Amino acid sequence: MRTTPEAPIDMRAEFPELRPFARIAVRLHPRPGAPTAAQSSMGGPLLWPADEPWPFCDGPVGGDHGDGPAEPEAPLVPVLQLFRDDVPELPFPGGADVLQVLWCPFDHEPDGAPRPQLRWRRRAEIADVLTAPRPDAESDPRLVPGPCVLHPERVTEYPSDDLPGPVWLAIEQKCARLAAETGWHYETDLAVASGTKAGGYPGWTQSPEWPVCACGAGMRHLATIASWEFSRGDEKRWIPVEDRAAMDGWGFDAAGDHPWRAVQNPAGLMLGDVGGIYLFVCVDCPDRPFDYRFDCA
Repeated sequence: MRTTPEAPIDMRAEFPELRPFARIAVRLHPRPGAPTAAQSSMGGPLLWPADEPWPFCDGPVGGDHGDGPAEPEAPLVPVLQLFRDDVPELPFPGGADVLQVLWCPFDHEPDGAPRPQLRWRRRAEIADVLTAPRPDAESDPRLVPGPCVLHPERVTEYPSDDLPGPVWLAIEQKCARLAAETGWHYETDLAVASGTKAGGYPGWTQSPEWPVCACGAGMRHLATIASWEFSRGDEKRWIPVEDRAAMDGWGFDAAGDHPWRAVQNPAGLMLGDVGGIYLFVCVDCPDRPFDYRFDCA
């Protein structure tokens, strides 16, 4: 269990302007562990049908899979598996009850980031399970998430960079007063949750860039895969209550085995400069077309 501290005020009462923009996000709180294929996980084994070949990336752009003259195919690595039982808020298509996210553990052009793929599955249809191949020996270990168990928690988010300009102008003075009185800042502590999560809003570092489906509909934020679960050691909000003791002595110069590292960076990822990959799906199309954006400082 992981618990995000409550905001110091009643957000709905103090900021009625934000009510139409409230969204539920499921903070997944990955922590190092030994998940099985029958569990939701980050970087753990997938419930992959034994009669379905494991996906490979062919690295179509020169240099995507190393510096050699050939472009060898690389097996995708498991990134995220979510069961409907744990995250029913996801827009599962049809009778699907499992979402799987994989990616190629090399930086790819044009963004210099892994290239993800999605699979929606029905757990009842899978009998024998395929064991994933080992990651390519030349893959970047910072792009191969270590196995983590999840602790889903629901929080209410409000947009930060996605907040319309007129609404921001309407709440700006109240936000400044709140920061002066409590030390809590709207953008970093009260709006978009940090870390790997499902639903809610992307925590944009650059300007928002929402994808549009071929059908013409805007896509919905499905999930964020984050490098870090929070950005600083002094965050007011996003460090869970249960992990606060492990943050004693926090600092980048702390010993390599300091407990804070398993709290802030449980899967050992580093996407660009502490970036994230945001996954989007079209909920208007029954086959759930998806797209993604890479974003970092």
